[in-house]
Amino acid sequence: MRLPLPLLSVRLSLSARAFSAAAATGGRPLPKVNVVARYEKFGPVDSVVKLREEPIEEVKPHQVMLQFMAAPINPADINMIEGSYSIQPPLPAIGGNEGVARVLAVGSDVKGLQVDDWVIPASPGFGTWRKYAVCDGEDVDPIPREGVPLELAATISVNPCSAYRMLHDYIELKPGDLLVQNGANSSVGMAVIQLCKHMGVQTLNVVRDRPNLSDLKARLESLGATVVITEEELANTRSLAEAMETFKGAKPVLGLNCVGGNSAADIARLLKDGSSMVTYGGMSRKPVCVPTGRLIFNDVSLRGFWLSRWTETHGKAERRAMIKDLMDLIREKEFKTFVQLKPFEEFTEALAMARAGFKEGKVVLTYTP
Repeated sequence: MRLPLPLLSVRLSLSARAFSAAAATGGRPLPKVNVVARYEKFGPVDSVVKLREEPIEEVKPHQVMLQFMAAPINPADINMIEGSYSIQPPLPAIGGNEGVARVLAVGSDVKGLQVDDWVIPASPGFGTWRKYAVCDGEDVDPIPREGVPLELAATISVNPCSAYRMLHDYIELKPGDLLVQNGANSSVGMAVIQLCKHMGVQTLNVVRDRPNLSDLKARLESLGATVVITEEELANTRSLAEAMETFKGAKPVLGLNCVGGNSAADIARLLKDGSSMVTYGGMSRKPVCVPTGRLIFNDVSLRGFWLSRWTETHGKAERRAMIKDLMDLIREKEFKTFVQLKPFEEFTEALAMARAGFKEGKVVLTYTP
């Protein structure tokens, strides 16, 4: 597909000399033209985001040039473009907060990065829906590439990290403990299941009913889910009692909520006295409703988690240690994900897939040089 090309600056003819003077490139020629998914105003993602070609700026001594290899389309990406997310980048902006890139060039003042390293954005709002990027060396973190599938490298920094933090920051989970979560088939939910299996924690997993429910249950159980039930079964006293028999009287010590509404209330009713329910999403677009008695008589705490806030308030060393833990699990074949790969050139179709209900996996854009 050939995109309309805006007028390129004559600076392009000088860029090759600037690249070679300021950056190590491994002896390879560097690209001069980029393709980006840019938006100039907030609004419906399918109408405000446009693919366009742009010149690539020169690499300064403190910068690196990246070639993106894969980047997912996350719900937060779409919310950000629509203007409904807590973070709103200055306009015009490039979509995408997460992805994995290969280093093409390294500025002379950059430490700790080399050509061909794999890197991920160090913070949200990076703009990963583009073929190439030039950024400060501090804006990315290196990750190991041996034994790590591309789709997992591209999706490691948001959903698995959210799951990791919620399992470590609110209660000291012990082997044999029980956790309950809704939205269990979401990317965060499946990460929770796999991390809990590694920790020896049992999980009661709630999903929406659907035509292929048996297939979904089998998938989640293959990841390590102890029990999988539907929202309707969670709300039904008899069905819930049957599901809870597996846990021999144990009550959940932690609840994770990404749905809200009645589902959140049903999870709160299950929790052990003194436990917490952590909300990290609101897919139903309904408020979190919890019976007052659960707060007063059962001392249930309601907490909230947002990975962007955690990233702002914690140092790079702690984030890198978390990523290393997750990467170790990936290399040990104890962590996997389900994705649908789509070429960046088919961006419109990829967006439609990402916004569809009951997806088979997260939509991940792939890039060719």
